[in-house]
Amino acid sequence: MTDLASLRPPLQAAAQTLGLTLSDQQLDQLLAYLDLIQKWNKVYNLTAVRDPQAMLTQHLVDSLSLLPALRRHAQGQPLRMMDVGSGGGLPGVVVAICEPAIDVTCVDAVAKKATFIKQVAAELGLPNLHGEHSRVEALKVPAFDLITSRAFASLLDFTTLTRAHLKPGAIWLAMKGQYPTEELAALQESAKDLDVFHVEQLQVPGLDAQRCLIWIKPQA
Repeated sequence: MTDLASLRPPLQAAAQTLGLTLSDQQLDQLLAYLDLIQKWNKVYNLTAVRDPQAMLTQHLVDSLSLLPALRRHAQGQPLRMMDVGSGGGLPGVVVAICEPAIDVTCVDAVAKKATFIKQVAAELGLPNLHGEHSRVEALKVPAFDLITSRAFASLLDFTTLTRAHLKPGAIWLAMKGQYPTEELAALQESAKDLDVFHVEQLQVPGLDAQRCLIWIKPQA
């Protein structure tokens, strides 16, 4: 069993590499979240990744890589964000910890995963974090300023299923692995009123794998 305290220096170093300054409390909360994933994973299978050091890189640091782009977009303004197909809360919980001004709703069709998010919010004292058990197309909530996903579905399905939840002027941010050439072609063929206005390469410290962020918005 890895001592979570030993993961603090690499977590802090990864955040600094990404240009993020995290408080001691935020580092503590991220590690406490990792600990909760480990504990719940024994019963609920939140993630196939079991090794804490691998979880740190593949889940926490991977989710942290979204933060610089998110901060550029938010510019310090309070936003409501939906994280679709959130599973164990990635990247939603990480965003909620690191960006207190962003109100995050993690949506998952699996009840135990939404329950886990609610438990994380309660245990870590995160009033800006919410778990919703629902298929996203059936969800009844006010529209959002920003909708994210991390390996949830194809870009076409992601935007189609969540479009009703997007405020006027709002955007989608989809975290992907390799550049999704076929998904982008399918999206541009079937949803001609959407604009893929930026594809950003993400560098994840410690992870030797391609990552990118797809910025999408409805055309004006």
